[in-house]
Amino acid sequence: MKKYTFAEKKDTRSGFGAGLSELGKTNPNVVALCADLTGSLKMDAFAKDHSERFFQIGIAEANMICIAAGLTIGGKIPFTGTFANFSTGRVYDQIRQSVAYSGKNVKICASHAGLTLGEDGATHQILEDLGLMKMLPGMVVINPCDYNQTKAATIAIADYKGPVYLRFGRPSVPNFTPVDQKFEIGKAVMLNEGTDVTIFATGHLVWKAIEAGEQLAALGINAEIINIHTIKPLDNKAVLTSVKKTRCVVTAEEHQMNGGLGDSIAQLLARELPAPLEMVAVKDSFGESGTPDQLITKYGLDTVNIVDAVKKVIARK
Repeated sequence: MKKYTFAEKKDTRSGFGAGLSELGKTNPNVVALCADLTGSLKMDAFAKDHSERFFQIGIAEANMICIAAGLTIGGKIPFTGTFANFSTGRVYDQIRQSVAYSGKNVKICASHAGLTLGEDGATHQILEDLGLMKMLPGMVVINPCDYNQTKAATIAIADYKGPVYLRFGRPSVPNFTPVDQKFEIGKAVMLNEGTDVTIFATGHLVWKAIEAGEQLAALGINAEIINIHTIKPLDNKAVLTSVKKTRCVVTAEEHQMNGGLGDSIAQLLARELPAPLEMVAVKDSFGESGTPDQLITKYGLDTVNIVDAVKKVIARK
């Protein structure tokens, strides 16, 4: 098992803020809109340094999406920012009609996603957003794993022409990917080559997958671990190439089992390469208030759950 280390833990929302700030200096067409959560989205630096390109819309998320769609007509590249629940569930109609349907070049940037929002509870812990957004025709869906990857993804999506949903979070997580990485939309990242099972992980659970890989190696199980940072378009070639070798799969995500990464991989395998599959995800329930670690454990998304899923799926080979 390849050894991964990290010098610090950092929140992925700060990676977004750093990437947006850098774009402000290098791309004059980038504009930013926020729904009264500038500090929470770490958009402060951009707002301070480029006040003429920053729009504080207030608690009016639907209006924010429509304004962003309009700005693209003049050649601007709008980045909208609010919590994931408000970025998707609250404004799904506006995204569908004003952004996705007409292929507008809007970057919908969403913080505080998943259970690890923590104490704010079920009303804010959206676990359906990846499914909502990947079902929209033409929508790119990205869920990076740490600060460095989130920063790189933020910078990369400015060059992509079309609507993008970028998901990140509040808690501090291990920051282990390269500082100077090149982010490629739709290109999975191999973290550890293995032969016994493939673990496809996304977002905050990528580090959990690495921890699981270390525990599995101690048990004599050689896990292939792949970071699927882009949910859509899915890297079909990387998925199929790995599964042809390992012949069984575990997926890991901080999202509902229905509609997420596991769902996409299951569809692909059903069409192209049937193989035993286990999903580590939230099982058709809402969240609740608690610390991120408490909730990850209670809802079965921890390292031990990935290890158990691997043992189960290998037994089904």
